[in-house]
Amino acid sequence: MLPDNVKNQIRAIYKDIAASLPNFRPRREQNFMVAEISKTLAGDYDKDRRIIVVEAGTGIGKSLSYILGTIPLALASKKKVCIATATVALQEQLLHKDLPFFLEQSGLNFRFGLVKGRQRYVCLSKLAMLIGDDNSTQMAMWQTKPDNSQIAMLQTLLNDVNEGRWNGEIDTLSTPIPDHLWQQIACDKHSCHRQLASHRNCPFHKAREDVDTWDVLIANHSLLFADLELGGGVILPNPEDVFYVIDEAHHLPIVARDFSSAQATLRGAADWLEKVGKTSAKLQNQIKSNNIIAPAQAMQDHIGDLIGQLNQVAHYCDTQTKQFANPESRYRFEHGKLPGALKIPAENLAATSNLALKQFNKMQLLLAEAIKDGDIPKHQAEALQAEMGFMLQRLENLQKLWKMMAKEDSNKGAPMARWIELITGKQVDYLFSASPIEVGFMLETMLWQKAAGVVLCSATLRALNNFDHFAHQVGLSLKDGSRYLALQSPFDYPNNATLYLPKMKTEPTDDAYTAELAEQILQLIEGEMATLVLFASYWQMEKVAELLEGKLALEILIQGNAPRQQLLETHKAKCDKGEPSILFGTGSFSEGLDLPGDYLTNLIVTKLPFAVPTSPVEQAHAEYVKIKGGNPFLQLTIPDASRKLIQSCGRLLRKEQDYGRVTILDRRLVTKRYGKSLLDALPPFRRVIE
Repeated sequence: MLPDNVKNQIRAIYKDIAASLPNFRPRREQNFMVAEISKTLAGDYDKDRRIIVVEAGTGIGKSLSYILGTIPLALASKKKVCIATATVALQEQLLHKDLPFFLEQSGLNFRFGLVKGRQRYVCLSKLAMLIGDDNSTQMAMWQTKPDNSQIAMLQTLLNDVNEGRWNGEIDTLSTPIPDHLWQQIACDKHSCHRQLASHRNCPFHKAREDVDTWDVLIANHSLLFADLELGGGVILPNPEDVFYVIDEAHHLPIVARDFSSAQATLRGAADWLEKVGKTSAKLQNQIKSNNIIAPAQAMQDHIGDLIGQLNQVAHYCDTQTKQFANPESRYRFEHGKLPGALKIPAENLAATSNLALKQFNKMQLLLAEAIKDGDIPKHQAEALQAEMGFMLQRLENLQKLWKMMAKEDSNKGAPMARWIELITGKQVDYLFSASPIEVGFMLETMLWQKAAGVVLCSATLRALNNFDHFAHQVGLSLKDGSRYLALQSPFDYPNNATLYLPKMKTEPTDDAYTAELAEQILQLIEGEMATLVLFASYWQMEKVAELLEGKLALEILIQGNAPRQQLLETHKAKCDKGEPSILFGTGSFSEGLDLPGDYLTNLIVTKLPFAVPTSPVEQAHAEYVKIKGGNPFLQLTIPDASRKLIQSCGRLLRKEQDYGRVTILDRRLVTKRYGKSLLDALPPFRRVIE
């Protein structure tokens, strides 16, 4: 039960916050959200299922609600709070604005900070080795032969760390570094060991020392999954001691699915496995103990077997040219079933890679012992640790892929999606990939059963006015004891905004639709000062821009022509000067884009956001729904489109005084049977349908 002292504390803090903000308006929805979160986490509704799913419409004050609903209770019950978000923007807002404000106003004593994964920090040891003089070690570390500019760039980074100009975090770099280069110098769990003197003061370990002292941790969804996959309590505190707030929770199913997938090439893997063989031979020479002989020899044997097995699969793929003769050069296995010719090779690769991994882990332990005992000189120890860590990461990934490829799918759940992509370059290669289709069962065991409590929230979690689709995606049920809360936005939609569906001669499936779009947009922007046009594809956006060229006196700000932030700043600057401005964007502009007041009064949505199942995982999911007797369009496409359309329309009103018009140029909302349910799920705008 929620203790009375915590209840009173929450009420007192809310009053103090209300008094400190000049324009603060107490909201019934916000009060209700705070109360429901704290009561759920305290076990008032279900002691075994302390999970609440909240859709909080724009303007409710979602982040203040969950901060107030979780932190006082967490401090009183000696728990920690972990707020996981999908976007950097929200992390920054929590870190620099919301939490400092709450700390100041609440009178509570708590510490907070942003937790970043190892991959966000440089490994000084790797950095030094990639620059280094030892040519053989340097070449083993580089995936491709470096050029002088890359070496110079890395040298500058090392100098900046040593001279205190850079703290070793990728996010604080003044000049961005290419991704492929960062991957080679990023910290990783295998080669970064505190027992090595040079790693004790590394940027990652320095940052981690602070984390243990924090009461409130901010993280991204990927870091949350990285911790859960390790069993929980490795990167973040133990799930049993944490109240999780998963904000922007509509991203959760995709993030979970992508995190659980694996991919690896065939010939590329065979190439780096040969380097692993050389590394294990080098290790055998360096470690004086006889204990290294058996695992090193076994490792050499397993590597030989792996290379042979990978080449065998590559030869099979070479004979399957017909299967790759499609625009994606992709061979997807129907219902996730491997062809007979690949079944046994996949099982062999899963078994051999597992054996190789075991031996490699033994060798790494022996290396750690030798370093501890001082048997290996410091500079050699660091080079070997980094090299071993790099190889181990790749070996683990290879083993994960082939285990997923060979795994027998359960009849009770969805099969794995499995596919191959043809890669053409210096040599013809094949990228094998495997991914779960549904992740609910995984979230149940990894998070829902373990956590002290969970709050899932977003402005858009429902589809077609219910939580069914989202609950199924994340492995929750409407009858399992979890709480569900849909809070309407306090905005006055009928008086502040109009939803306009003009007459159209064509629908999106017609060839003439793009030309008509250009005509309609030309009319709709006339006399308007701040317009955002959202397109379903880059192709259509560019085509419409081309058709409008010369017909407009002003320049259109088009996504992709400049960085997003620069486009938005240009747009705002024009609006501030009283000049008309038009922004063209695609799907990513329909979420997280905040253009309040006069920065957006005219929103045009060109087309219903139906996702075409182009990804092999989406295709496999549709196939699975069909085989179970369902309708993929009604069960997957429509709910997904409903959520995305609500998000798109949500760009217009960002604050209570905002006003404007939303125009949707897709007549399927009135001509198709599903149109009514999509319309009814939108906010209650004043409607004008021609």
